[in-house]
Amino acid sequence: MGNSLFANCCRHVTDLIFQSRSFNSPDERSPLLPKPPTSCAVCPETPEAAQRSGPYPDIIPSEAVTGSLQKCTEYIQDLSEAKNEEGTVMVCDKSCLRPGVGAAGLLRQAEASRVVAVLPADLGEGPAGLVDHAQSLEACQSCVKLEDSGLAHRSCRREEHVAAADGGDASLGARPASQGHSEGRAAGPDSVLKHRGTVPSPGSLGTPSSASPRSAGKTPPAQRTVVPAVLPGEVSSKARDASTGFVVTDPAACPGSRSSCDPDARVQALPSKQHQQKKKRKKKKLTLLEHPSGVALMNGSGPHESLKGEKDARQNGHEEADPGEDGNDQEVIVIQDTGFTVKICAPGIEPFSLQVSPQEMVQEIHQVLMDREDTCHRTCFSLQLDGNVLDNFAELKTIEGLQEGSLLKVVEEPYTVREARIHVRHIRDLLKSLDPSDAFNGVDCNSLSFLSVFTEGDLGDSGKRKKKGTEMEQIDCTPPEHILPGSKERPLCALQPQNRDWKPLQCLKVLTMSGWNPPPGNRKMHGDLMYLYVITVEDRHVSITASTRGFYLNQSTAYNFNPKPANPSFLSHSLVELLNQISPTFKKNFSALQKKRVQRHPFERIATPFQVYSWTAPQAEHAMDCVRAEDAYTSRLGYEEHIPGQTRDWNEELQTTRELPRKNLPERLLRERAIFKVHSDFTAAATRGAMAVIDGNVMAINPSEETKMQMFIWNNIFFSLGFDVRDHYKDFGGDVAAYVAPTNDLNGVRTYNAVDVEGLYTLGTVVVDYRGYRVTAQSIIPGILEREQEQSVIYGSIDFGKTVVSHPKYLELLEKTSRPLKIQKHKVLNDKNEEVELCSSVECKGIIGNDGRHYILDLLRTFPPDLNFLPVEGEEMPEECKKMGFPKQHRHKLCCLRQELVDAFVEHRYLLFMKLAALQLMQQKANKQESSGALENGASPENGTADSEKSESEDGKIDDNVTGLDQVKELAETIASDDGTVDPKSREVIRNACKAVGSISDTSFDIRFNPDIFSPGVRFPESSKEEVQDQKQLLKDAAAFLLSCQIPGLVKDCLDHTVLPMDGATLAEAMHQRGINMRYLGKVINFITKTPGRAQLDHIFKIGISELITRSAKHIFKTYLQGVELSGLSAAISHFLNCFLSSFPNPIAHLPADELVSKKKNKKRKNRNLGNADNTAWASMTPQELWKNICSEAKNYFDFRLECENADQAAEVYNLQKITLLREISLKTGVQILLKEYNFDNRHKPTFTEEDILNIFPVVKHVNPKASDAFHFFQSGQAKVQQGFLKEGCELINEALNLFNNVYGAMHVEICACLRLLARLNYIMGDYSEALSNQQKAVLMSERVLGIEHPNTIQEYMHLALYCFANSQLSTALNLLYRARYLMLLVFGEDHPEMALLDNNIGLVLHGVMEYDLSLRFLENALAISSKYHGSKSLKVALSHHLVARVYESKAEFRSALQHEKEGYTIYKNQLGEHHEKTKESSEYLKYLTQQAVALQRTMNEIYKNGSNANIMPLKFTAPSMASVLEQLNIINGILFIPLSQKDLENLKAEVQRRQQLQESIKSGEQLEPEDKAAEEKEAEPSTPSAEIPLTQSSA
Repeated sequence: MGNSLFANCCRHVTDLIFQSRSFNSPDERSPLLPKPPTSCAVCPETPEAAQRSGPYPDIIPSEAVTGSLQKCTEYIQDLSEAKNEEGTVMVCDKSCLRPGVGAAGLLRQAEASRVVAVLPADLGEGPAGLVDHAQSLEACQSCVKLEDSGLAHRSCRREEHVAAADGGDASLGARPASQGHSEGRAAGPDSVLKHRGTVPSPGSLGTPSSASPRSAGKTPPAQRTVVPAVLPGEVSSKARDASTGFVVTDPAACPGSRSSCDPDARVQALPSKQHQQKKKRKKKKLTLLEHPSGVALMNGSGPHESLKGEKDARQNGHEEADPGEDGNDQEVIVIQDTGFTVKICAPGIEPFSLQVSPQEMVQEIHQVLMDREDTCHRTCFSLQLDGNVLDNFAELKTIEGLQEGSLLKVVEEPYTVREARIHVRHIRDLLKSLDPSDAFNGVDCNSLSFLSVFTEGDLGDSGKRKKKGTEMEQIDCTPPEHILPGSKERPLCALQPQNRDWKPLQCLKVLTMSGWNPPPGNRKMHGDLMYLYVITVEDRHVSITASTRGFYLNQSTAYNFNPKPANPSFLSHSLVELLNQISPTFKKNFSALQKKRVQRHPFERIATPFQVYSWTAPQAEHAMDCVRAEDAYTSRLGYEEHIPGQTRDWNEELQTTRELPRKNLPERLLRERAIFKVHSDFTAAATRGAMAVIDGNVMAINPSEETKMQMFIWNNIFFSLGFDVRDHYKDFGGDVAAYVAPTNDLNGVRTYNAVDVEGLYTLGTVVVDYRGYRVTAQSIIPGILEREQEQSVIYGSIDFGKTVVSHPKYLELLEKTSRPLKIQKHKVLNDKNEEVELCSSVECKGIIGNDGRHYILDLLRTFPPDLNFLPVEGEEMPEECKKMGFPKQHRHKLCCLRQELVDAFVEHRYLLFMKLAALQLMQQKANKQESSGALENGASPENGTADSEKSESEDGKIDDNVTGLDQVKELAETIASDDGTVDPKSREVIRNACKAVGSISDTSFDIRFNPDIFSPGVRFPESSKEEVQDQKQLLKDAAAFLLSCQIPGLVKDCLDHTVLPMDGATLAEAMHQRGINMRYLGKVINFITKTPGRAQLDHIFKIGISELITRSAKHIFKTYLQGVELSGLSAAISHFLNCFLSSFPNPIAHLPADELVSKKKNKKRKNRNLGNADNTAWASMTPQELWKNICSEAKNYFDFRLECENADQAAEVYNLQKITLLREISLKTGVQILLKEYNFDNRHKPTFTEEDILNIFPVVKHVNPKASDAFHFFQSGQAKVQQGFLKEGCELINEALNLFNNVYGAMHVEICACLRLLARLNYIMGDYSEALSNQQKAVLMSERVLGIEHPNTIQEYMHLALYCFANSQLSTALNLLYRARYLMLLVFGEDHPEMALLDNNIGLVLHGVMEYDLSLRFLENALAISSKYHGSKSLKVALSHHLVARVYESKAEFRSALQHEKEGYTIYKNQLGEHHEKTKESSEYLKYLTQQAVALQRTMNEIYKNGSNANIMPLKFTAPSMASVLEQLNIINGILFIPLSQKDLENLKAEVQRRQQLQESIKSGEQLEPEDKAAEEKEAEPSTPSAEIPLTQSSA
């Protein structure tokens, strides 16, 4: 194949621009649907055509929509004119699917859209050359076709695949992004985007608009791709709807606007099913007429009616004709040259059609064929047109004679050894495609997902099982016992329910390389390439020859070599065809397996960017697997089979990606994608290397030294162990300091990377904790190994400040980082008493590599020291610190403040600065006139503009006179620009304020820290004595700020429930966001115990204690493991866990027999073993001793006194769950245990045996490269949503999603957040099915990227349940809520504020399905929890009372109902007053209940009086309507719809226009001060800015 081309390119940029595998809406079109009719995009002149164009009759545009469309189109036309007519090219999308194209196509499409998604107009000027080059580059990648869980294309293996985000493929054999580039090329010069998305290529699951930058303000919802300049504020609407490949009108207008080929109905192989689906959608569509675009499900009359309306419409939905059907006759203008269809003729199957686009490469058709169910078994073929072989890297449009209807022939090509191996690997991956063992074993970036178990398949089609959503009798609502409120059982097995698909259909018993390989010379000359050995399910043993012509049976046996063909030999080009002939079971099972494979949601099988490990796994059989075996013993580090020159030069790749241009959006995206891709590859390689080092599989580069001292090089990565080598850290705490230094260094690398200064380079750094050791993996500076360190360091110090050197180039580069990192430039003395100027801490070293790049390393003291943990003689700490017992001696002297703290502190000081200056100016009112002359003089170059902008938002909080602050700001700017026009008095004001807050400049606010203060061994010159004093004071203030502001702030946020940690990791994250290090955990817990309202912080207290215990245990476990040799590992770990968690009083460790024997030998081998203790010392540990150590560790490290002597006491005193402690310790140490029920409380036998310890994984810390542009879009989208501009917010977030996909590929935490918000917006705007689709992706992604029981996943499950309910999938909603409740019980327990929300949700759904008694159990539990955490007088509690009352009413127990409603009423009255509508509603309901109660009593009396012949009035026992249940669900989940009348709508339109004008004026002119903005908001309140304002209270 194009190998030489590939080689050349790779030399260019190794695998530099391996694009991430983004796909925008990966499942946007089902692989199995029959091809829907083509939808044509419409030109701006015919807005209505857009909606009426025939194929989607079910979408009925309302007047409002057409009107607004009209406006949009005008807007677009203006835009395009503004852009010199170049932007608007409409393209027709015929992207429909051929049946069965499978996810490969789907992903591959996404790929395609990927690059274009990034070509806004600024590509117009963009360097076409760059794109060209990139394209050739991708061409090469694309020849690395990849496999993924199950589709090995031509590749060696996953390291290059999607997980790593390469353009090569979206891991489902998706298309290489190459073609994204090709479009880019088209777009470059003449700036006309012939846009890929619009012409989704074969198999593409169309993400048409996804490809466009979704800019064009408010593009009409037709499927159109308008690409004018990207205006951050207005990114094309219809983002997602278009991407689904249908013409969709306004989402607000169509609750279900997702026409029949609903992407999520992915698995509708049968037209009949599809038909049903269509009906279901239609029913929903009719409601559109009732809701004009502005209204989310509400029009004037409030929720109930409109929902009822929707119901009625649903019932008679089938019979009505669809008014849209005759819309076809309108003129539709189509731009030609879009997609075309070719016929593919493959051997052995009927010819089929494939939709392709001129931009794509032949290569991509290969990808599609290798993933299609009926052609997936072919890997070695060429495509021929009229007998000519097509070049794999040619774009289709360059091929002569290829046109609509051309016939492409699949021609089998002769094999080579490489092709034969690729073929076998691909077949093996197809056989393993449903097998979860890779996910349990934590390899190849596979991870688990269980969502499909609870939704019974895909959500899109689960609707068709229930005809109308009214027949609820068949729903089984009973939750498992252990989920019910009050249950004490916490089973573990339910965590990983058995997935039906995992009982894999066995196709073969064994497929492995034969022992007769490689073929001897004489057989090579007969064309033998290799030999395989197969045992079929029928137990037939066969030997197979792979020859150049294909595969055939030979006559060899296990012991006799006879390569002659057997008779019959069944020569077949594909191994599958051969096996089909010799094994009927194989034939049957293989085709069933492929059917299942194509049905899975792509998100279940794409690789994640970084490996996620599971802490539990079921007992798995270890099956034979030739590929796995081969991989384990060849050092397969990445792309060796494909890249000449073998191993990757990581440093070169990491630095080259940083050097890519970044002037405009496409360049930045390309660059960020490359950086992210290389980082995730590097992290994977470093992790493998670190494990190999600790497991003893790598030879040291200094083998003669003591084990702790050894260093290693593997795969061009340098590894060192976290021990104090050569007393380097003697003054800092020895080994302890050497252990924390790597993480500090990593934080430094992370920060410098984020600042991203051109010309300054950091090393790729990954820190791996494995088996008790800490390994630092770094990329290697070119040339560093050839010379001594002393010669190479030209900046900084290698001996902590004795000899110090500096270098002007480094000072210049570091100066650029000093402002964002708040680092002060300072002078230090070296050993010769010379002054040396530095702009970093002394031990930060600068080395110029042989490649001429300026590297900085050893960034462990990038941030200033934390004086609370660094007692210095003769220094007094501030009062706040002393009160809390600081300064305190810590184990090492490398304690730094976190970057978040430094930023918060500076922000705090800036507010102080503004206040002080404003107060002084107030006193100088007289000088106002003179200074006003100076105000126009603009902002200064070096002045703190960044800071001033940052705190504009805060100014709103300052209550002083606003104008004072404005003056200060302008004054500060004027002074800084220093043009002498400012009167001295005003100068004085600023100077005083600067001095008061510790600014280093006296003309502007500028706070910076000197990281060398209090650093042992560093001396400062006399000249800077005063400066050093100030710096010391600043550090003390910062330390006090952490204690007096940040910790109380955290606790207050927990009290308000703005922060809701659920486990240790989320608590740590909350602390870190506020800049509080984990070593303050004890202080945080102490602070909580002293807080009034302590009971409302119970959950935080509990998490804090369990975090404290497990972290202390982890510290002990680390040293414990270092003394264990490999053979005793599982015994040692199970013994430790027994001592830590089991109630069994004296667990005995089972020493492996051989170890006892070899004790004598050990003395001689002492230095070969990393542990220094006698290797069996671990066995003598007892529970008492361990818990004593844990308590003393907690006291020494966290300064907290634990009141417990063993696990049982801890559980009792602090109300902890042992299963939760087990989860926390396993996650922190990387231990994987067997999935089974553990009895922790058995006093007669230990809980764990060594068989229960399955594995120990590394715990990896690495840099997470960010997608900056995408993140800005996301943030501005969030801001818009909060202001109530849902539409604009939605567009921005869609845009962000696109860009995230571009950079990270399909799977990433940030994409998950994006999808969640998008789903919420879809929901609020009434598009329930779209909400469901997005949320389903969010859940899958959260499970895959964060873990199946991560708190985030639990919340995603809750959201998904709500959307399922809204889509009338009741039993699914319940299953999801039960799953969320189970996970929550496992991760934390029952007593958590979030549990109240969850139980309210469950109770409401059960109420809806008339399971009243069950419903009450959950609702009453929720009531109890809410009263505890929100106080019995809170509105949440009032709502809870109301929900309980409603259930009692349904049960006709009016007395209880009245009692609860009265409680609620009292709360409303006290909190909101008599006249608030809530109070009125409650009092109405009370009246109603009283009447019902009276009526019931009358009836009862009647019965008593007259006996059986009583004349009984029929009572109204109302089963709740789904609408009312949904309304309550929305309320408790913090989603409020605001009903609007027609008049409101008019006001609203005017208001929105007014705001738009306002915003434009703001953009053009000066920024309005926040105060004025607030006034704007107030005026706007009566007529809310968007018809469907979500008052997203909390749960967002």
